[in-house]
Amino acid sequence: MPFIKEILKYDSLSIVGLEKNVGKTECLNYILSRLPLQARKVAVTSIGIDGESKDQVTATKKPEIYLREGVLFSTSETYYKKRKLVSELVDITNERSSLGRVVTGKVRIGGKVMLSGPSSNPALSRWIRSVRALGADITIIDGAISRLSLASPAISQAMILSTGAALSSNVNTLVRKTKYVVELINLPTVHEHLFKLLEHVENGVWGVDCDGKAVDLGLRSSLAVTASELKIPADIKYIYTAGALTDTFLKKVASGAGVKDLTLVVRDFTKIFIDEMVYRNFVHSGGRIAVLQKSRLLAVCINPVAPNGFVLDSDILCEKLRETIGFPVYDIVKNRYDI
Repeated sequence: MPFIKEILKYDSLSIVGLEKNVGKTECLNYILSRLPLQARKVAVTSIGIDGESKDQVTATKKPEIYLREGVLFSTSETYYKKRKLVSELVDITNERSSLGRVVTGKVRIGGKVMLSGPSSNPALSRWIRSVRALGADITIIDGAISRLSLASPAISQAMILSTGAALSSNVNTLVRKTKYVVELINLPTVHEHLFKLLEHVENGVWGVDCDGKAVDLGLRSSLAVTASELKIPADIKYIYTAGALTDTFLKKVASGAGVKDLTLVVRDFTKIFIDEMVYRNFVHSGGRIAVLQKSRLLAVCINPVAPNGFVLDSDILCEKLRETIGFPVYDIVKNRYDI
């Protein structure tokens, strides 16, 4: 089972969906059912609300989350009280939400539960430390729509991407959109010297010259380029933006004469907020983007069924995605007994 064996090489995993109803929970349930709990202690949480029997927006049926004996799980007080399993309460945190404090339980008799845990990256980092102190070997974070930030290498070492007909009912469009995200996830990392130079820079826009020295370019962030001109000295080879990389900033850099000699650097792919066409134009003009850190994408999972009932051909979709992105692609529901 290569899918599971790959996960066992890492101590943290995020499952990220490109849209609602693309099979994230099915993927989570599959992983939780196959991990060797006798050898590894697993802790799981969600940054959204997962495990509902019915989608609150589309009113469609959703798979519930099933946990086996021995799994640590963190959820809100409200949902902990509604659990359909037997568990021991092992931790109560100071993290709060509208559903109460985040609490952690250990499953004694398997069953179903709704997960709603820490909702910010700092809170997730604290959660990982807390469950590791309770003995967790592998932490699993179930994501939410538009929250790719949980896949930051600052949070998780590895990730699984979920996509499907809910993202687009057109196979070619779905493949193209998924391919773009996979490209960003797999952007190259910078060399060690550049990493050490920039890893502790948390604010502003900086250049790195031919001698490997950092130069302050005088912007608080890439967003400030809308109000001021970006002046890039001729000897600058790298531009590092500590925050978000936006369309406006990328277009500004691309308009310069020396774009072919420049590499834009961001902390990780979750800092990139640029339209695909803007990205393609930048790369076509000779521009390059690199990251300080990257997560390891292990696989892509698909759900060929859209909430409105439209169904794509699973075999065709999986094959086109594999050919395009060069990664293992699984339809968990169709092939749950084969992988």
